[in-house]
Amino acid sequence: MALMKSSKPKKQRKQHFTMPLHKRQKAFAAHLSKELRKELGRRSLEIRKDDKVKVMRGKHRGKSGKVVNVNRKKIQVFIEKITVKKTDGREIGIPFRPSNLLLIEIARDDKERMKGKIVAKEIKEAAKKEIVKSTDKKEKK
Repeated sequence: MALMKSSKPKKQRKQHFTMPLHKRQKAFAAHLSKELRKELGRRSLEIRKDDKVKVMRGKHRGKSGKVVNVNRKKIQVFIEKITVKKTDGREIGIPFRPSNLLLIEIARDDKERMKGKIVAKEIKEAAKKEIVKSTDKKEKK
């Protein structure tokens, strides 16, 4: 997120916490698993409800589950079955930062989300094949 021009921490914090919601969506990107990386041809993707994620940092490292709620205002993700029990007996979800999660499976029911991802991968693969062909021709000469 290269939106900040100032190096002053005060201004960086202000920009981060007053960021509009449409720009906050970029802050919801999480790394993809190796299988998804190969399939989609990219390194990260925004987290959405119904995606399956794995916790990579903190006390709950290694646990995985389905995303049940995403709070864009506070930049928080809540995962199914990872909860804490309150003294009155209620169970409340633990908030996670998207940067501490790894996307294992993505919800594919949203066609708009998937529209450009697979096409981009095909273009990258075609470009790699052309580079390989051109280097082969140079070696033969």
